Amino acid sequence: MNPITWNKSKPNHFVAIGRLCIDLNANEINRPMEETVTFTKYVGGSPANICIGMSRLGLRTGFIGKVANDQMGRFITGYLDREGIDRTGVSVDRTGAVTGLAFTEIKSPTDCSILMYRDNAADLLLEQEEVPEEVIAQSQMLLISGTALAKSPSREAVFQALEYAKRHGVVIAFDLDYRPYTWTSAEETAAYYNLAAEKCDILLGTREEFDMMERFVHNPDRDDRVTAARWFDHSAQIVIIKHGKEGSIAYTKDGASHRAESYPAKVVKTFGAGDSYAAGFLYGLMQGWTISDSMAFGSAAACIVISSHSCSDAMPTVEQVKDYIERCNRGEIVANS
Repeated sequence: MNPITWNKSKPNHFVAIGRLCIDLNANEINRPMEETVTFTKYVGGSPANICIGMSRLGLRTGFIGKVANDQMGRFITGYLDREGIDRTGVSVDRTGAVTGLAFTEIKSPTDCSILMYRDNAADLLLEQEEVPEEVIAQSQMLLISGTALAKSPSREAVFQALEYAKRHGVVIAFDLDYRPYTWTSAEETAAYYNLAAEKCDILLGTREEFDMMERFVHNPDRDDRVTAARWFDHSAQIVIIKHGKEGSIAYTKDGASHRAESYPAKVVKTFGAGDSYAAGFLYGLMQGWTISDSMAFGSAAACIVISSHSCSDAMPTVEQVKDYIERCNRGEIVANS
């Protein structure tokens, strides 16, 4: 069963708000950052990757955010244009802020890390008045992510977007996307995450991210059902809790839980998996698929991305995901040894 109801009269499928940045992925893989000399540049940021993923899957998408008035900012806006993503809601900073950079280290398929440069990042300077109500009103779904809640004025801009979505009957998805280096304290983090989550229909996050949100909640056993049930007292219809290699579990308001088939992958790096999974899962829900089928589609999309050097550039089409699933079913793809 799929508990989400979409307003099909809205002309656009999906809009995301939040971080637009640059990923610089190490070309010399299987070695530490200290020995890495060259990198390849991609558009990055969790909500940006998810939006790109949704566009690649054939949906009409848009983005709300802020970029620096520099070469990197223009690289991002040019990429959005080429991907067919409406950037009516993307403004340009005029204060001298810079584009956030993420350098990736790929020591091995299972040992990857990210070195972030986020001081005076333009995406965190998005103002409330720069959030276009009409862009949200014309979309069937709004996606928010946790990083945009870390600082003002971006924080207030996200809550403005949530208000518009509620006003116009737009489904809201929350990709928790917790990045501790962006926040001042654990207490502040939990407070704003909880305030935002109360307004959302779909929550997606790792067990560790939900633990962070439960700082003021008694759940000593880290019980997934206890975590999910808490949000069903608010707006949530689906709560997905991810457990890494052990897979994900989706909980619904009727008390049911759902798991999906996982697929093998020739893993190059681990980052990007959550973004591609979210895009695939949300796409499935929007097609009216069951939760389990949507999760399986998201899992296959994630396998494609972690098998590639990039995140945004590797976001697959529907045909590529279906072909990947068929190849897995035929035993043509085997996981790393």
